[in-house]
Amino acid sequence: MRIILAVAVAVAAGVLCFGIASVSADIGTAIAYDPPYLPTRCRGYDQDQFPEGGLFAAASDGVWDNGAACGRRYRLKCISGRRRPCKGGSIVIQVVDVCRTNPCPATLTLSNKAFDAISRTPKAKINVEYSQ
Repeated sequence: MRIILAVAVAVAAGVLCFGIASVSADIGTAIAYDPPYLPTRCRGYDQDQFPEGGLFAAASDGVWDNGAACGRRYRLKCISGRRRPCKGGSIVIQVVDVCRTNPCPATLTLSNKAFDAISRTPKAKINVEYSQ
C-alpha cells in the first residue's frame, strides 16, 4: 500500500512540475519604435513579412539568437512600468528584425501598433512577460 501511495505522490508531483514548466514565461522590457520598418534583417524589403494587424517586433541579441528568431511568435503581456502604463490582456507579436541600436534599449522593440495595444503611454519603457 505504501508503494502505491509513494508512486501516486511521485506521479502527481511530476505532473505538477511539468504543468508549471509548460506555462513559464520570460520577463523583459519593451519599447516602441517608429517607421521606417524596412529593410529588416529577416526578409529585407519584403512587405509580406509583416503579420496582418501590424503586431511585430525587433529582438535584442538575447532573443535574436543569430537570426533564429526570424518569424517566431511570442505572446506578450505588459506587467508594469512607470505611471501604470499597462492595458489588460496580451497580444501575439512576430519577430521580423534585430534591434537597430547597440546596445539595445529593451528586450523587444515593438512596432507602434503592437506597443499601443498593450501600453497607454507611447514613449514608455515597460516590463513585459513573453513566451513563445
